[in-house]
Amino acid sequence: MSEMITLAKEIVNVVMKNKLYILLFLAFLFSGTTLWAQQKATPKAGEGISSFLLRHNRSPKKYYDDFIELNKQKLGKNNVLKVGVTYVIPPVKKSTTTSAKTTPAKNTGAKNTTSEGAGTKQASSKAKSTKIGTTINEPLFGKQLANVKVTSNRLAGACFYVVSGHGGPDPGAIGKVGRYELHEDEYAYDIALRLARNLMQEGAEVHIIIQDAKDGIRDDSYLSNSKRETCMGDAIPLNQVQRLQQRCDKINALYRKDRKNHSYCRAIFIHIDSRSKGKQTDVFFYYSNKKGDSKRLANNMKDTFESKYDKHQPNRGFSGTVSGRNLYVLSHTTPASVFVELGNIQNTFDQRRLVMNSNRQALAKWLMEGFLRDYKGKKKEKYYEKDNCNALSSCNERDRISRLWFIKR
Repeated sequence: MSEMITLAKEIVNVVMKNKLYILLFLAFLFSGTTLWAQQKATPKAGEGISSFLLRHNRSPKKYYDDFIELNKQKLGKNNVLKVGVTYVIPPVKKSTTTSAKTTPAKNTGAKNTTSEGAGTKQASSKAKSTKIGTTINEPLFGKQLANVKVTSNRLAGACFYVVSGHGGPDPGAIGKVGRYELHEDEYAYDIALRLARNLMQEGAEVHIIIQDAKDGIRDDSYLSNSKRETCMGDAIPLNQVQRLQQRCDKINALYRKDRKNHSYCRAIFIHIDSRSKGKQTDVFFYYSNKKGDSKRLANNMKDTFESKYDKHQPNRGFSGTVSGRNLYVLSHTTPASVFVELGNIQNTFDQRRLVMNSNRQALAKWLMEGFLRDYKGKKKEKYYEKDNCNALSSCNERDRISRLWFIKR
């Protein structure tokens, strides 16, 4: 009988141990399933890889290549995300100590390194970043050009919002050169980056509103097309009004803070027109009918381009125009702004203006000089206003003394 009891106890122990193993196995299985589920997700409509990664707390700069490697069989042409397809999210790297909130694509300004501080990094630039010799680090420009040295203070105290047209799910106008497609958003973005870098070199604070964490400034003639662009880290909506309002909201939110530190804030919207193939055009500048500063900026831009054409192509002439337009972005941004059309993407001659990187650099330089002309004029105007005010105060004071002298007599 005792042997039977002993045997029964052994059987119970074996069963209990097996149950424990089974429970442990099931716990591991379910936890592994949960962990695996956390590493997969489907993109939203119009979402690019950068915005998809940001939504899942991954820095595009750090995880973009990993994502491509993990999902290369599922991606569309030019690495476009497909709606309804489940993608693997790269696992968090051990060295990562911050979330996507601190990624470059979310930044509203570049980080700065002063020459005096032996590589000491500072917060986003205000007055300190405008010192000559300061080095600003902006990853959006690409590895080769990320470090920007401030070489002048001609735009110190000025702040700019640089916006390239379209982006994300909207490529804008499309032209063709042989087998290559020229997408408006890609060429506008490249020129926008070049302009932003030029402005920084002159001591200005610059906010790049439309961003692509992968592209950087490119010297290729035919720029590869993608849908990666974000509005400072946020996915760009497909709906046109929502898309335009999104960038206006970003600018206005930044401006509310910037106006406290900068006396001069301006926005620029860079586009490329699309007309009939035989229509060669020059650069067109549009301003808001409700803002005098917007009109003056557009005229200063046009005068700058005209002087450049007179110098570099004296026999050609410049037929670009300035006109007031009630465009959505001009009407809904608080700071004065200008809307620029850089040519006809369908025209063979205008296409040369875009595909040659030296021409894109020249356009960016002339736009910067247009801003410089406007900024100088604004500073001079303020000086005269102040001078006239002082003179008026003196005159009023003299009149008051004269009246007192007359009364006393």
